[in-house]
Amino acid sequence: MSMIKKGYARYDLMKELNYEGIESDYNEILEYFSDLPADDYAPGLNRYRRYSRALVLPGTEEIHWLPTIQKGDNEFSAYFQGKFNPEHPGAYREFHSIEENIRNNKLLNKIIKANYDETFWSTEDKIMPIHVGVHFVKLFVQNDDDKAVSSPDCLHQDGEPFTFAHLIERDNVNGGTNAIGVPGAAGKVPEEVDDEDLLEVFEIDQPLESYGVYDSAVSHYVSPVTKGGEDRPGVRSVILIDYQQTVVADVDG
Repeated sequence: MSMIKKGYARYDLMKELNYEGIESDYNEILEYFSDLPADDYAPGLNRYRRYSRALVLPGTEEIHWLPTIQKGDNEFSAYFQGKFNPEHPGAYREFHSIEENIRNNKLLNKIIKANYDETFWSTEDKIMPIHVGVHFVKLFVQNDDDKAVSSPDCLHQDGEPFTFAHLIERDNVNGGTNAIGVPGAAGKVPEEVDDEDLLEVFEIDQPLESYGVYDSAVSHYVSPVTKGGEDRPGVRSVILIDYQQTVVADVDG
């Protein structure tokens, strides 16, 4: 039975997925995060990211990556959250795509499959492919007065039925604290929310420590990060994966 039906769940995928070669596959992803491009939609916010889209075919559960948008020498993938991101309402954003060698990484594909196994859909939803959005997001702070901010910087819902977050690296940072709230807390920061409307506040700090949310049941948030006390940059890197059914237009004929 899916753990996420109550609204959210926490996981340790390094233990749950344990297979021969997992550390090598994890290290390939970790190294890839070291050179993510800056988020063009977050100037000065010390956020770096890539994004790609895939389909999961119900029944076979095969994963198929969708084509990218070619612009010059770069490939991009488009992302749309409708009204759910108050910082970019109704806007399409185009992010640098995840490169093919990483899209083929065995661990990444196992994570996508493990998350998919936690989702649940109606019989009608499973007639068509399930859409998957894969975000690589790094918050990086080099100086003592730097701050790196996730988007949006408040409790929110994503608009996709399910979203999962997987820690890749957390080193020398303060903040990056997760909060899960009731849906009505969306649009607020945790300090503005009554205690009974905050379901849990926690941090993920081990590789592949993860959580997932059932979007209609909760809101969620991660706080900004600042540099820790050590004499080196601070970094918090995560993979975010969202799942959405194929939407068929309701057209009167």
